[in-house]
Amino acid sequence: MKILISNDDGYQAPGIVALYEGLKGLPGVSVEVVAPEHNNSAKSNALTLHSPLYVHTAPNGFRYVNGTPADCVHIALTGLLGYRPDLVVSGINNGANMGDDTIYSGTVGAAMEGYLFGIPAIAFSQTEKGWAHLDAAGQMAAKLVAQLLPSLPEAAERALPWLLNVNIPNVPAEGLRGFKVARLGRRHSAEQVISQTNPRGDTMYWIGSAGAVKDDTEGTDFHATAQCYATITPLQVDLTDHERLPYWAPTAAQLSAELKHPAASAPGTPA
Repeated sequence: MKILISNDDGYQAPGIVALYEGLKGLPGVSVEVVAPEHNNSAKSNALTLHSPLYVHTAPNGFRYVNGTPADCVHIALTGLLGYRPDLVVSGINNGANMGDDTIYSGTVGAAMEGYLFGIPAIAFSQTEKGWAHLDAAGQMAAKLVAQLLPSLPEAAERALPWLLNVNIPNVPAEGLRGFKVARLGRRHSAEQVISQTNPRGDTMYWIGSAGAVKDDTEGTDFHATAQCYATITPLQVDLTDHERLPYWAPTAAQLSAELKHPAASAPGTPA
């Protein structure tokens, strides 16, 4: 089994090192790392289209790219590796990717890029920043991947990849109660933008902190991680609001009818 690892914190981040060390020891597995050169948090699925990308190799064998997390996975899968991996894994991120955070997450974006190429993918994050008890998070990640490895051939054969978002509490291994499947919770709107004046007198703005948790009821990722469970949230990429398709159909029909039968008072038509 071949596993591609990436992240959004950069190739030197402790999280990606812990993930690599945890996965490379699994039997019958080979692991490669292609990750961003610098921190690319909150880059989501962004691709670099207007400047060249360069790949370099670090002393430990990790390859790094002057681009986004999605760039790393994209170029790895479209020519850099020279083979198709069986699994794409991203992380371990320095901080949670729960609730609305998943939309912005470069960690999830890297995993999603693999999913878009038809490859099963997992995004791993710790719930708090600071890398506390990272060894325990690496062990949990390895346990989950080991459990899923036997299912990869069937996923490839049936062309049915899956995309998982996993968040692991920053507690010692003995404090982790296991895994729970959970839905995404919700946050309130982000905090107020922070404005400052630079030495030249120009106003500059900093994006405010993430908002407080709005939905952390039982069944959400916020609730389960607070109970010291690592959460598994299956994600989907289809953003279509299927339930509201019928709601918008009359609007489309009305607009189409008006285009086919323009009003008699169109420009140039006598009143």
